[in-house]
Amino acid sequence: MDLRIFTEPQQGATYDDLLRVARATEDLGYDAFFRSDHYLAMGDGDGLPGPTDAWVTLAGLARETSRIRLGTLVSSATFRLPGPLAIAVAQVDQMSGGRVELGLGSGWFAAEHAAYGIPFPELGERFDRLTEQLAIIDGMWTTPTGESFSHSGTHYTVTASPALPKPTQARLPIVVGGGGTKRTPALAVRYAAEFNAPFRTVESTGELVANVARVAAEAGRTDLVCSAAQALCVGADDAAIARRAGVLGRELDELRANALAGSPAEVVDKLGRFAEVGVSRVYLQLMDLTDLDQLELVASTVLPQV
Repeated sequence: MDLRIFTEPQQGATYDDLLRVARATEDLGYDAFFRSDHYLAMGDGDGLPGPTDAWVTLAGLARETSRIRLGTLVSSATFRLPGPLAIAVAQVDQMSGGRVELGLGSGWFAAEHAAYGIPFPELGERFDRLTEQLAIIDGMWTTPTGESFSHSGTHYTVTASPALPKPTQARLPIVVGGGGTKRTPALAVRYAAEFNAPFRTVESTGELVANVARVAAEAGRTDLVCSAAQALCVGADDAAIARRAGVLGRELDELRANALAGSPAEVVDKLGRFAEVGVSRVYLQLMDLTDLDQLELVASTVLPQV
């Protein structure tokens, strides 16, 4: 099973904080470093020193790492126009030597849109915009060099685009995820390399994965990766586990039920249960970016067993 590190820098992080975690991710043998794409802290945190742009961050990390894959979980279709986003992601892929993945979603956090002057339409329109963005980005990346790409949609029109630059990867992976049971699986099967089930129980994740697998089978796809995202709270002893749960502001019993929490043996067992329902990749949400000891513990005790 692939284990990837997933960070939430809108809660308060500098580029140097993220670089330190990304380098540890690479040195410790994890598969990838991903970050959220948000502009406003959630909950009670002040978010100091302020947000960092996801794709500016990943461009920097592309030049300061050499092996791990890099991406967003997920960028919001409300934040950027599809053409410029396709250019930015392709450029970061070139800068990384072909290690980038694009997670793209409809957007959901109204307060951050209000705080930074970003329009926030109703859910139906946001999903329609996501659908068009995926069509445009995929179209631009797959149009042969020397040919042009056009798109006439409700929200976006692209006319005779040279569809450049191209990513380094022949097929840059797109990640689509969420809890929807109809439109989301259809988009994942049509455009994505990976479907992600975020922050669900094993049982709920299994239901989503089974539904996506059914849609994929009907479309003749057999290569769709299914992944999960889970909060991380692992310790070598009860005191360390409790301390990390306190940092997260969550009860340990709740974390054990709804996250990857407890001893390394408990986490290995739960990852095995995720594997049984069809998950082959897990994003470990690291909230405390100073807690590199937790990454080292998981790398030494969990990673070799999965």
